[in-house]
Amino acid sequence: MIKTNGQNNGYTAKDIYVLEGLEPVRKRPGMYIGSTGVDGLHHLVWEVFDNGRDEAMGGFADEVEVALLPDNKVRVADNGRGIPVEIHKQTKRSALETVMTTLHAGGKFGGESYKIAGGLHGVGVSVVNALSIWMRAEVHRDGGKFEQEYKRGKIISKVKKSASSKFNGTVVTFEPDPEIFNEIKFDWIKILNHLRQQAYLTKGLKIRIIDARDYKGKIDDSKILFLNELKLPVISSSFYFEGGLFSLIKFLNKKEKPIHDKVFYVEKEINDAIPNVEVAIQYIEDIAIKEISFANNIHTPEGGMHLTGFRTALTRVLNDYAKKNNLIKGDEENFTGDDVREGLTAIVSIKLRNPQFEGQTKAKLGNPEARSATESVFNEAFTNFLEENPSDARAIIGKVTLALKARKAAKAAKDSVLRKGILEGLTLPGKLADCQTRDVEEAELFIVEGDSAGGSSKQGRDRRTQAILPLRGKILNVERARIDKMLASKEIKALVIALGAAIADEFDIEKLRYHKIIIATDADVDGAHIRTLLLTLFYRYYKPVIEQGYLYIALPPLFRIQKGKEVLYVYDEAEKNKIIGNGEGYNIQRYKGLGEMNPGQLWETTMDPERRFLKQVNIEDVEEADKIFETLMGKEVEPRRLFIQTHAKSVQNLDL
Repeated sequence: MIKTNGQNNGYTAKDIYVLEGLEPVRKRPGMYIGSTGVDGLHHLVWEVFDNGRDEAMGGFADEVEVALLPDNKVRVADNGRGIPVEIHKQTKRSALETVMTTLHAGGKFGGESYKIAGGLHGVGVSVVNALSIWMRAEVHRDGGKFEQEYKRGKIISKVKKSASSKFNGTVVTFEPDPEIFNEIKFDWIKILNHLRQQAYLTKGLKIRIIDARDYKGKIDDSKILFLNELKLPVISSSFYFEGGLFSLIKFLNKKEKPIHDKVFYVEKEINDAIPNVEVAIQYIEDIAIKEISFANNIHTPEGGMHLTGFRTALTRVLNDYAKKNNLIKGDEENFTGDDVREGLTAIVSIKLRNPQFEGQTKAKLGNPEARSATESVFNEAFTNFLEENPSDARAIIGKVTLALKARKAAKAAKDSVLRKGILEGLTLPGKLADCQTRDVEEAELFIVEGDSAGGSSKQGRDRRTQAILPLRGKILNVERARIDKMLASKEIKALVIALGAAIADEFDIEKLRYHKIIIATDADVDGAHIRTLLLTLFYRYYKPVIEQGYLYIALPPLFRIQKGKEVLYVYDEAEKNKIIGNGEGYNIQRYKGLGEMNPGQLWETTMDPERRFLKQVNIEDVEEADKIFETLMGKEVEPRRLFIQTHAKSVQNLDL
């Protein structure tokens, strides 16, 4: 029982705050869009786009356009029915104003307007309004064009008919509020990838994306662009796919070698509550797993019931087929879920009348009926696929059997490395210069490239808190290797032992010896390659380290500039040019590697906690690095050429 002194300490009714309208959104934006960083900024675009996409999913629209305009404005237009503008019976205001300025208001909570929709929280466009310094909504319907403008969620003017119109649709233009977002900079590639994905998921929907940010004063932003073609050479892309997930599988695996020619694909209507289940899979000659799941076209990165149902059916069907056709003997070990998913590219999409998402960002689907529906549809269709395509079936079973054997070999390899007490701190690797502290909170491990950098960093470090592990050359690409081969690598084995927390399913983050793990590689292509390989290792086998915020990348300077006795360290070309201008008498040294710095310089620039720059790694960083690495270092020449052309300004100093 809590003891009190019988006094209220001044806590009265005046201390209870009631936030009206959209004030809660501005007070706690992260609750509605996840963050006020780059992901939250782009979430605004997704929320407005989803309204047009939902019109298409309902059969009322077939075109949506997203345009990036000057002054950080974004316009999303669709040719759907148009938001109603008449007076709403409950609010006594225009339905348009109600939708744009009220949380939990929209046509997706009941009735027959939307049988399937992604924005079922009903907060999407009103949240965008609250977090925009300015917004304008245009509705084309019933022969007229109706408009209303807003500022930070509050109306500037009443809904008015501004012109006649022969079109139907909704156009929303908004400018994110700099008071809310750390930086307002839209990523063209990020938007392109997201909307391409949506086009695959919505058959028959044409999506057009326009980048017109450089045309200030040359665009009439009161017009719908797909109805009034621009006469400017803007960057634009259009997506339209009839094949659905079948086409998406082909796109994802276009650089891969499939082990069976025929892509498995099924789409089936279930009932009114679950109108549609769609699944596509293909196995490739790789060990990586690509599983992507959607509910009502919303990406569910944490999966959920639909993905669980798919995995259960996949394991069962392959075990049953293998036993039925004597491809595995009755007394042999069954395939596990990990075995059947090795080398798998799978996309699972389900559409529900009443989806239950976990959290506003909808990362996981919770409907139990989604599991049984997906499991049932996939079980029947995939069983038939294997029976009707025996050569493809044998290729898949052969792939899964290899995975089973590799799993056993990997277990033996782990046992030999992990079970002998090596990771208990008895025999740390000789190349590791460990720190003195045993307080993991202050202990730092620098993973450096090569013996030269290792020597300098060992001399320049703070021995009490900083440990140094030099790696020689490029480590094994764990994306393409199984764990038994991985643990045979001396460099990886040294890192595993130094971390002290085992690996893979044996990993125990409580035993991690350092709570700051810092990747410090050279500022050239080889250094970027090594950094990406290390990021991949942590992503695949030490993901909790990233999730806990323990992994960092060191950002050493590129230049040392000296004029007289004054010395400056500079971190990019633009900063260097700004400092030197056209002046004379500057001594400029470019660092290509950490080994070029003496111990004192390395301490000053890269290791001193008071002066260094570190980037904390998150999951999105690793995924993006992996994509760029595949583009720049992969076998395909054309994607590399296109990447360099697209990013010419930002990579003009890249040492290729």
